[in-house]
Amino acid sequence: PKMKEDHCLQAALLCLGVLCYSHGLTTERLGRTRPSLHGHHEKGKEGQVLHRSKRGWVWNQFFVIEEYTGPDPVLVGRLHSDIDSGDGNIKYILSGEGAGIIFVIDDKSGNIHATKTLDREERAQYTLTAQAVDRNTNRPLEPPSEFIVKVQDINDNPPEFLHENYHANVPERSNVGTSVIQVTASDADDPTYGNSAKLVYSILEGQPYFSVEAQTGIIRTALPNMDREAKEEYHVVIQAKDMGGHMGGLSGTTKVTITLTDVNDNPPKFPQSVYQMSVSEAAVPGEEVGRVKAKDPDIGENGLVAYSIIDGDGMDMFEITTDYETQEGVVKLKKTLDYETKKSYSLKVEAANVHIDPKFISNGPFKDTVTVKIAVEDADEPPVFLKPSYIFEVQENAASGTVVGKVHAKDPDAANSAIRYSIDRHTDLERYFVINAEDGNIKTIKALDREEMAWHNISVFAVEVHKQHQEAKVPVAIKVIDVNDNAPKFAAAYEAFVCENARSNQQFITISADDKDDSANGPRFIFSLPPEIIHNPNFTLRDNRDNTASVLVRREGFSRQKQDLYLLPIVISDGGVPPLSSTNTLTIRVCGCDGSGSLLSCNAEAYVLNAGLSTGALIAILACIVILLVIVVLFVTLKRQKKEPLIVFEEEDVRENIITYDDEGGGEEDTEAFDIATLQNPDGINGFIPRKDIKPEYQYLPRPGLRPVPNSVDVDDFINTRIQEADNDPTAPPYDSIQIYGYEGRGSVAGSLSSLESATTDSDLDYDYLQNWGPRFKKLADLYGSKDTFDDDS
Repeated sequence: PKMKEDHCLQAALLCLGVLCYSHGLTTERLGRTRPSLHGHHEKGKEGQVLHRSKRGWVWNQFFVIEEYTGPDPVLVGRLHSDIDSGDGNIKYILSGEGAGIIFVIDDKSGNIHATKTLDREERAQYTLTAQAVDRNTNRPLEPPSEFIVKVQDINDNPPEFLHENYHANVPERSNVGTSVIQVTASDADDPTYGNSAKLVYSILEGQPYFSVEAQTGIIRTALPNMDREAKEEYHVVIQAKDMGGHMGGLSGTTKVTITLTDVNDNPPKFPQSVYQMSVSEAAVPGEEVGRVKAKDPDIGENGLVAYSIIDGDGMDMFEITTDYETQEGVVKLKKTLDYETKKSYSLKVEAANVHIDPKFISNGPFKDTVTVKIAVEDADEPPVFLKPSYIFEVQENAASGTVVGKVHAKDPDAANSAIRYSIDRHTDLERYFVINAEDGNIKTIKALDREEMAWHNISVFAVEVHKQHQEAKVPVAIKVIDVNDNAPKFAAAYEAFVCENARSNQQFITISADDKDDSANGPRFIFSLPPEIIHNPNFTLRDNRDNTASVLVRREGFSRQKQDLYLLPIVISDGGVPPLSSTNTLTIRVCGCDGSGSLLSCNAEAYVLNAGLSTGALIAILACIVILLVIVVLFVTLKRQKKEPLIVFEEEDVRENIITYDDEGGGEEDTEAFDIATLQNPDGINGFIPRKDIKPEYQYLPRPGLRPVPNSVDVDDFINTRIQEADNDPTAPPYDSIQIYGYEGRGSVAGSLSSLESATTDSDLDYDYLQNWGPRFKKLADLYGSKDTFDDDS
């Protein structure tokens, strides 16, 4: 039905357009003037009369309706010139935008038709030029003139929204009429002609929660107290309709998703009125006991809840913190509990919103309370000392077994078990103290020295007799009280210097003292000289009464030649009870000084030498010593240079006398290839061969008749003679003799190691496996054959 209604509307508009066109054409014809044959006379040169013709066109604006779909072309208008007499001699020509394509003209009648369907949204008007010319000569009869053809709009475009979907937010519980969002639609039709582009907005879906302004498209809330917790999201459909919203207008729609944002309009609520919890008395402070949670349907910061303890007998023992990730209240232990003292506690916990909106303060208090009951559970506790730490005092050098102090611990449980005590030996490595295991009395084992260790820090354990795993530990600090057992001494190893020309009562050193004892038994120090040298003729002592003393010269004129060193004993006493003293020796050296008192020399020998020799004489003596040293060095160097060539020559001579022979001799028959005399020892010619390594005890006298001829060529006789000499001479080894030893000894447990006679022994070894070792071991296989082979051969 809607489609049919639209078609009827278009047909009605088309008829209305045709009527308007006909009316306009009639008006145009009635208003058109004919060209006058009587022109305006003007007088030219020399009395000639000129005629100026009037303009023959009278134009009105032409209109053509868009989207025409009829079978015949639409008549846009007609052009007619006043000079046209209807004989067909005038030809009408049309040019310009769309001429010949969209618009055509009848060159005889001047009728203009539109041959194509026009769309105003594509082009709203066309500019054309008309001209009348002579048909035969094409001579312009009228100057060309422009006219406009406007495309007349019809309602052929529905409204369109800028976005297909809109999203908007509005706080929950907003007042009626609160602006949510503005939607805007546009219409492509001509807004200046009719109501085709006049839009009206309406809401199709979303009532009764929202409304829309018909002219602006602003969406507003229509109901009060819309609750996000009840419904958070709404879907609204908005329609925009042209023709002012009247029947027959075109329309377009869009969807708007509206979300209610949260406000803090709900207080937190506990789901139960009482929470039951329990905790062991052995729990340490900071340990979690339990959790509570108040529910708040709001979200974000509007749903944040803070927890606090506002009342109860356990406010001092427990605390509560907020876990903002889970929105829970965490109950924690604040102090240690004692089951024997109190077995249960009660807390009143409050949960309140962190951020409160003043607009909704009238909705009531944004907080809630709950009761938390906590039961304390009994636990087997270790012993507890009466004090967290102990401090005792004992005098140094006290006798072994002196009582230092007493510690005490008890079992906090109802059983009240007996306690045993002990000292942590890691804190008393030197074993200075011992403790009574039953009563906790601490005593010394050995004497204590405050100067060695002023404080002793030990730890004492307390354990239950029947439950050894339950133990407690307490620190015990023992202070060693000082007694005056150290005499004062020099603060440093003093050594004083006094000038030979020192004046009487001249101060030359200030001394001080140290005492290892405490300040009560130390300073003030008293300095004095021993009674036996109180009248010392050389030096005197002055106590400055500030724990220092000054040493002064009593007489004038000291001499290093007579005495260059003095030892002055000084007695130092402390202020302790009873006072102690010690005698310290001050070493004083006599030195030579210049006129201003500056030291020059403190050596007596140097003083004498300086008095006998001048500086020039000393320099001359040193120069002579240096010259002598240089001469000695040169002499040694030259002597070494002379010896070096001889040594080198001897070494080179030894090396160069090595002769290599690569020829072979003729055997035993050859006696001409060498001189047998070279084998003879020169010392052995006379029958005496001395030892080169040891001193012989007696000399060997060769037997007569055994002395060889010096130039004998009988090698056999020569060798036999040398063998005989070597056998009979126990003091000298043979130098060039050939000795053959064929005897290896007897009685060896290992037996003979020689393999020379192994082939003839009764050995049980089998060497037949050598036959399988290949050609490389063939020789060994032949040498170590089987016993059968040897027997066969024999």
